[in-house]
Amino acid sequence: MTAAAPLRESAPGGVGSGEADLWCTYAAVRTLRWLDRLDVVADRDGTARYLAGRRNADGGYAWTRGMPSDAWATFYCTQALTDLGEHPAALDRTAEWLRGTWSGEAYAMQPGQRPDVWATHFSTRTAIDVCGIEPADPARLLDWLAGLQTDGGGLSWSPEHGIADVRACHYGVTVWSRLNALRPTPQPWRTDALVDWLRGQCGEDGGFRFSPDAQTPCLWATYRACSALELLGWRAERATADWIANMRGPHGSFVRWADHTVEDVWAAFCAIGSLRSIGAPVDEFAPAVAARIAALACPDGGYTYREPDRAADVLSTAAAVLRSPDDAGVAWLSSCQLPNEGGLMYMPARGAEVRCTLWGLAAGALADNPDGRATVARWLRRLQNPDGGFGLWEGRGSEMVSTIAAVDTVGLLGLPLSSTIDTGRLAAFLDSCRHGNGFRPVPAAEPTLRSGLQGLRALAALGRPDPTAVADLLAAHRVSGGGFASTGNRVPDLLSTYEAVLAADRHGLPVDESHIRRFLGRVSTPGTAAWSPLAPGDGGPLAHCLSVLLNRRFAAEAAGLPPLVLS
Repeated sequence: MTAAAPLRESAPGGVGSGEADLWCTYAAVRTLRWLDRLDVVADRDGTARYLAGRRNADGGYAWTRGMPSDAWATFYCTQALTDLGEHPAALDRTAEWLRGTWSGEAYAMQPGQRPDVWATHFSTRTAIDVCGIEPADPARLLDWLAGLQTDGGGLSWSPEHGIADVRACHYGVTVWSRLNALRPTPQPWRTDALVDWLRGQCGEDGGFRFSPDAQTPCLWATYRACSALELLGWRAERATADWIANMRGPHGSFVRWADHTVEDVWAAFCAIGSLRSIGAPVDEFAPAVAARIAALACPDGGYTYREPDRAADVLSTAAAVLRSPDDAGVAWLSSCQLPNEGGLMYMPARGAEVRCTLWGLAAGALADNPDGRATVARWLRRLQNPDGGFGLWEGRGSEMVSTIAAVDTVGLLGLPLSSTIDTGRLAAFLDSCRHGNGFRPVPAAEPTLRSGLQGLRALAALGRPDPTAVADLLAAHRVSGGGFASTGNRVPDLLSTYEAVLAADRHGLPVDESHIRRFLGRVSTPGTAAWSPLAPGDGGPLAHCLSVLLNRRFAAEAAGLPPLVLS
């Protein structure tokens, strides 16, 4: 077995990598630009390299290097580079990638997905603000935007969702405002009803909630509501500016909601964005906010959400606990179930994510908290998309990784699948991704080994196991020198090999131990693991965790593999 990798300890029980994060980096750069304080960016070249390094050959950008391109990452990388005064490379290729995400009505997060308002917002802004091009068909896009309005007046994630949220309102209204800036464009909604719904999310104290179902006003909801209202020609009340000022912490920057103790980068971004939207002065906050953001810079460029040596995250902490059980780590994971969203947040005060919830529960989070587990189940019910699949967070388009993560999360909760997930709709989503013996990652993409095995495991959870299809997929992607490849059968990788063994075990198929051990011998060293024989030697805590779990699977105790997925 490989030894435990040394990881950076962080907030009590939590573990982090100390590395920069894309969302944090965008929020930091954008906030500093708003404040005209880009002078505090200590390593502009390193930050620009960090952002540019997420560019893929297809012209899009990824959340982290090696992941597929998506609209979220593409906007954050290109906009932050632009804010830094850099010119993103080969924008013609980026524009071409954006065209590949156009559904005919709106934009999807990735090619082959259904469109949603998150992706449509990001890609419209990338197209117009960064690439200098128009969306493919503004008239059809406007019709799609009109379909977002619910009976109550607010906007939803897609025309099919029918659940209003202030974030969806902001994204939809921002898309309209960009189209209107190109040429005068009538608002496609019942505007008075939309404004009334947005104003109705404001509490007596001046803070806004995401929706009537949200328990707690927060800065994220407040910024999205204030921005949407401003674009619609309204301004929030003075009480909102006072509420925002009361969200300051001991360093003079901001926390996301009352009783939260960390002045993180997103709270600063949302506070300054809100104040700008309501026409309130920001100069008095600028020195403290700029100083706080400067303290969140990472040594090699980019930013994380709090001090780098204390910036724990769920995936790193779960990986550490799965390698070496630790009560403090489990307690920290459980603490990442925070107000308004029932899943676990990747980083505290960020949005809850289904994949992180799976990893956290697999590591023991909420094991002794029946109320917390019930909250996760309720959140999953709300998270299921109209097409039957799941996205990474609320309102995002469905894809196979998040869908199997949701299915396996229900299993870890010890609940019947049908108690939490609409199994008929789930089956329909799986059918839309079916391709021969396997499955596509999204309905119109190329199939891979991992997406195929994820779909087959979801099918088994529905009571329709197909071990023959699993065996056929494994045979097609088996690499003779050891391990499994996600595409073809030449370059094995750790994620695919882990999922191959997991799927074989779940379907009662034999596993060639010597074949897997040969692969592990090529990617594992004491204390580290690589993602593939062609990748750098240290793939970080998640790669090391998967290698340790695979080694345990073939040890004398023959420990079963937890259902972990990443991409």
